[in-house]
Amino acid sequence: MLSLRRGIPLGCALLLACTLATSHAQSAAQWQARQIEASRQSEQIMQDANKRKSLLAQYQVMRYAYVQNKDPAFHIIFGQYLSWYQTFIGDYPDAATSFSIRQAALPDDRPSPLINPGYTARPALDVIPELAKNYRAVFFNEAHNIPLTRTLTVQLLGKLRAEGFNYFAAETLYQTDTGLQARGYPIKASGFYTEEPICAEMVRVALKLGFKVIAYEALSNATGDAREAEQARNIYRQIFKKDPNARLVLDAGYAHIQESGVYLGGSSMAEHLHKLSGIDPLTVEQTMLFPHQSGDDDHPYYTAVMQKLRPKMPIVFMSKAGKPWSLRQGYDVSVFFPPQEMRHGRPTWLSLGGLRMPYFVSGERCRRSYPCLVEARYANEGDDAIPADLVALDPVPLNAVEDERIRFHQGAPFSDLYLRPGKYRLTYSDLDAHELFQQEITVPDGNQAESSGYSDPPQVPPKIGAATSAAGP
Repeated sequence: MLSLRRGIPLGCALLLACTLATSHAQSAAQWQARQIEASRQSEQIMQDANKRKSLLAQYQVMRYAYVQNKDPAFHIIFGQYLSWYQTFIGDYPDAATSFSIRQAALPDDRPSPLINPGYTARPALDVIPELAKNYRAVFFNEAHNIPLTRTLTVQLLGKLRAEGFNYFAAETLYQTDTGLQARGYPIKASGFYTEEPICAEMVRVALKLGFKVIAYEALSNATGDAREAEQARNIYRQIFKKDPNARLVLDAGYAHIQESGVYLGGSSMAEHLHKLSGIDPLTVEQTMLFPHQSGDDDHPYYTAVMQKLRPKMPIVFMSKAGKPWSLRQGYDVSVFFPPQEMRHGRPTWLSLGGLRMPYFVSGERCRRSYPCLVEARYANEGDDAIPADLVALDPVPLNAVEDERIRFHQGAPFSDLYLRPGKYRLTYSDLDAHELFQQEITVPDGNQAESSGYSDPPQVPPKIGAATSAAGP
């Protein structure tokens, strides 16, 4: 198992915690010591959770541990660990609440593109492939607990493949899964973040498009700068050293892709790779200008752009001379994601820009065994495949603690799965991974779905709570 203390999780949490040190009337060293201990506890809890058979059971271990420990330092660190598992069970709103990085304006922020008449907003789906034509590598970053920041990358893979890009690499893919390329889809043993369905779809799409998928995670217990350097060496050795004509699409977290500036006490993976290969990547920043659960965490530029332009798709800003705008140095272009919309308790960005459609599911198949996990797997993939989508159904919020789980008489919970047109194997399972129901389904294309109205419930039960969990801590 990857030791997640090596990378951005602890780094981000430490940065957040620094702002709280004074309010706790203690030295920075004392506060940091508490965080390090919280990190140790977090990894132990995660190891204990992973001994449970089902994702739901793993999540419950994580959730109860969060609720029972009142230490603010623990909440800052463990909130991110919890949020990953919330994404694994399709609980995206709570994942965004459990861990949020406030995007404050900084002195070195570039001026807003709104105050410069030379910049025009354009769809990111159109601009990024145009920019990529002149590069041998395109690096996207993501916020690991906000899969919204993976959706644009999934949609762009086809266009980048058409431009000649032929390698795809992703952070925390495991080099031990030697069967990934031949199998054609990720399984639990393929990586850490790939347990989340949008991340798994990113890898799956890359494989289907003919990319050679590369795992570059550090194999040692290196941390900070040493981990960044090892990752860069792995990329160089597996790709550019072997193939002088290689063109790479890479997905990594946060500032692993920054091209300049100090990172985790040293240099980023991207900087180390540039020193090894001389390759200057197109760096696409996606972790600063997206909607947070609390508007107070949004960057001021984000708020202003959304209020003025009200975009319905991810946008970037381009100058009249064809130069992209980025919020900060170290990145070539910054992406603004539109405000989040919800349907049946789930964000509609799960449609991947219209590639997937909502498919209504009801808890009636759960046989009153809650929480109940509903998973849709592609019909041509094995039972070990990471689902195309999944959702947890429960008449009581998943984030309720044991003594709060009092059920009142109410109808079955319901929600939507987001699926591409095609055939799927739909399964319902309980907390102990017992299969409660299975069926084969066919998701029609858009025109058929619109005429049949298949994605809406035939009758919406009155006064039913959201199918996924309520707001997080």
